[in-house]
Amino acid sequence: MARKYFGTDGIRAQANTFPMTSEVAMKVGMAAGTVFRTGTHRHRVVIGKDTRLSGYMLESAMIAGFTSVGMDVFQLGPLPTPAVAMLTRSLRADIGVMISASHNVYSDNGIKLFGPDGYKLSDETEMEIEKLMDGDTASMLAGSDRLGRTKRIESARERYIEFAKRTLSRDQSFAGMRVVIDCANGAAYKVAPEALWELGAEVIQIGVDPDGYNINKECGSTHTSQLSAKVREMRADIGIALDGDADRMLIVDENGTEIDGDQIMAVVAESWLDSQRLTAGGVVATVMSNLGLERYLNSLNLTLERTPVGDRYVVEHMRKHGYNVGGEQSGHIVLSDYATTGDGLVSALQVMSVVAKSGRTVSQVCNKFEPLPQLLKNVQYKGGQPLNKKQVKDAIRAGEEKLGKSGRLVIRPSGTEPVIRVMAEGDDEHLVKSVVGDICEALGKAA
Repeated sequence: MARKYFGTDGIRAQANTFPMTSEVAMKVGMAAGTVFRTGTHRHRVVIGKDTRLSGYMLESAMIAGFTSVGMDVFQLGPLPTPAVAMLTRSLRADIGVMISASHNVYSDNGIKLFGPDGYKLSDETEMEIEKLMDGDTASMLAGSDRLGRTKRIESARERYIEFAKRTLSRDQSFAGMRVVIDCANGAAYKVAPEALWELGAEVIQIGVDPDGYNINKECGSTHTSQLSAKVREMRADIGIALDGDADRMLIVDENGTEIDGDQIMAVVAESWLDSQRLTAGGVVATVMSNLGLERYLNSLNLTLERTPVGDRYVVEHMRKHGYNVGGEQSGHIVLSDYATTGDGLVSALQVMSVVAKSGRTVSQVCNKFEPLPQLLKNVQYKGGQPLNKKQVKDAIRAGEEKLGKSGRLVIRPSGTEPVIRVMAEGDDEHLVKSVVGDICEALGKAA
């Protein structure tokens, strides 16, 4: 059954256009509140958000929806997505909400939902919520004497900072380490610099002046050039780039060179293997992770399990098979010993800990393998199913034959944008470019 509202990562669209409207947000609150309203106790929901202008509108609408069905609302204010997931469990809430469009531009927004265990909802639960949203909403309303109340949790920021710090050993200190942190003018603009400073680092902040419009604008994990320049200018030891809701993170080394999520997973996996903390004998990543990561892990007698793109699929595989390290090349790093979703700050602290203990530079620690040539291109389409066209299928088949066993080809529709993503990698860079070019040309004609 096709889904009307939810995509691969909650609901996301341009703010004030369907389905990211006040009306839909209120119905999400009513329906989700109804689904999770079980038992006779006072039911509660925690709501966090990033710094987008539309967050105020959507938060107010969701509060109206939740309180109308009898749920108490705890407002957390601007806070990272992983903090919302953590506080959902810590505060014994029935449901958690994060209002954010992650790394998208300010004009977009989204709604992510977490169950009482802090994990994102299953497809089945999301379908149940959708069904209620399009049904008789009046039947969900609580009696006048059972309406929910709203309360702001002033200690939310401090709770998350303490949680993040406790993922390290008590004697861990970053004294003497100069860090540049780029918070993307987003949800972590307060908590990330404070946590780093409390751990002893010298902290230089950028992307910490949100105005409702500048989230992810030429900053953060999708635009690391400003961070790289600042690292070189300040002769910093490391640069950390978060995205708008701080569930993903990339590193910049002391030379200003970007280090992606594949290298970060390799660093954490090897460190945890050495300390006998790594479980299930490997790492979980998506089909987009570089073949170089897989080969490097194999050299350590570790496996790389691949899932479809999306951190929810990574987490599902980790939970099912007992892995505690996983993530995406884009910087979603999931460390399930600590968190139920990607956590940019916690992941950065793990890398910094390895660097501090090693006495080596970030570039020496974080370049674990030589990535294979990899090329990703997006092809826009207006509608229909261009991947089903004969000329596209023929181009894909030809590309797979050319790459053979020495490379990989991944073609998939985006879950958040009207584009087809074409990725190829292999030992021969010229061949990779040729394969991607041929498929994109076929898609362009079919789209």
